[in-house]
Amino acid sequence: MRSQALPQELIRTKRDGQALSPEAIRELVGGISDGSLSDAQVGALAMAIFLNGMSAAETVALTEAVRDSGEVLAWNDLSLPGPVLDKHSTGGVGDLVSLVLGPWIAACGGYVPMVSGRGLGHTGGTLDKLEAIPGYDIAPSRERFRTLVREAGVAIVGQTAELAPADRSSTPSATLPPRWSRCR
Repeated sequence: MRSQALPQELIRTKRDGQALSPEAIRELVGGISDGSLSDAQVGALAMAIFLNGMSAAETVALTEAVRDSGEVLAWNDLSLPGPVLDKHSTGGVGDLVSLVLGPWIAACGGYVPMVSGRGLGHTGGTLDKLEAIPGYDIAPSRERFRTLVREAGVAIVGQTAELAPADRSSTPSATLPPRWSRCR
């Protein structure tokens, strides 16, 4: 963590039902990404958020902090003839949407650069399923990802150390117990 506030003070703020500032949320996401927050602190934060919820402003700040934790890809320089869209799952059993919706949007003229995740339990996530396809690369170079989106209209990749590292560091490997971990 890089701020003056101690992690436990920020966790206490959320535990007590108060809103976290965008700066505090950025600090917490940074601490998850760089490993300065312990698993116990991340668990306490997750429990406080679960019990007290997050305001719309906190949710936006969290989304932006995770997005801005790494390289943010720009698509307007490709001059694509359709809209660039995204679909991001909140999770659930079955993975029933990503593998159908991405190609469907592409068939309708949209472009879908999708960053997906691993499963949190026994069902596996989108990346786990795609890795079962021989030759499928879940971590292509940035330029290869952009080429795939431009040519096919959709590409599904995983988080990397450069692309959404906060999302990657907070998503457990499919082989680990369901908890936030940096043990990849």
